[in-house]
Amino acid sequence: MAKTIVALIYDFDNTLSTRDMQEFTFIPSLGMEPSQFWDACDKFAHENETDSVLTYMYLMAKMAKEKGIPLTREALMEMGKGVEFFDGVTDWFERINAYGDKKGVEIRHYIISCGLKSMIEGCAIAKHFHNIFACDYLYDEEGNILWPREAIDYTAKTQYLYRINKGVEDIGDDKKLNMYMARDERVVAFHHMIYFGDGLTDVPSMKLIRSRGGYAIGVYRKPTDAEYLVNEKRVDFYLKGDYSAGSKMEQSVKAIINKIAAQIRYDQLATKSREVVDND
Repeated sequence: MAKTIVALIYDFDNTLSTRDMQEFTFIPSLGMEPSQFWDACDKFAHENETDSVLTYMYLMAKMAKEKGIPLTREALMEMGKGVEFFDGVTDWFERINAYGDKKGVEIRHYIISCGLKSMIEGCAIAKHFHNIFACDYLYDEEGNILWPREAIDYTAKTQYLYRINKGVEDIGDDKKLNMYMARDERVVAFHHMIYFGDGLTDVPSMKLIRSRGGYAIGVYRKPTDAEYLVNEKRVDFYLKGDYSAGSKMEQSVKAIINKIAAQIRYDQLATKSREVVDND
């Protein structure tokens, strides 16, 4: 019998990485401070009434071209190597996978990020994810940027939760995603999802998952970073970005896995009990 899948779904910037991914290598390559780049994005978005995600993607391409910096997929992946993570992240996945196996469930890790897919694919932890849903460019044969291929903002993130839920992970397949699918045919139940995020862009996803019986974890560097997640009851846990062995993060996630595994076992026993009655 196949193991039940438990999905751990992460935002990336300031949730696993200690800063926005562009701040490690890309923005310094422009000779700018992070605040200068993000201020320029905010100004452009307000002046032109453009989406904030499309704005940063556009300005990255524009500024890189002006500086003569190649922004091919390979170049972005190389920049991703410079991303730094919170304590314990690099060996977190193997530890949690092993714990899930011990409890009789299969752990799958996903990214749903407003950041750039190519940079995430180049980072040290990319191999651990079952899938990475993030913003991306469409390139020509020479590697030059043609157009945004995928732009994910805070509300669009919820679409990918349904993709995980239904097992429709090909982003080009909208038809199957929007068609009815029986509950017992879905790959990952919402109440078997744990969402990790650090702020406002994660609120719709947190709300969706928790409204369907799943779990949300708010991640912070300082407790005051996003305390509204607690005050507005958006999360089950609000924890420091420390994924080390024995940390509160690890203890809390293991507790959720324990709860899920216990409910699965309870449901299995209850089903068998009803079968005995039905066959008597």
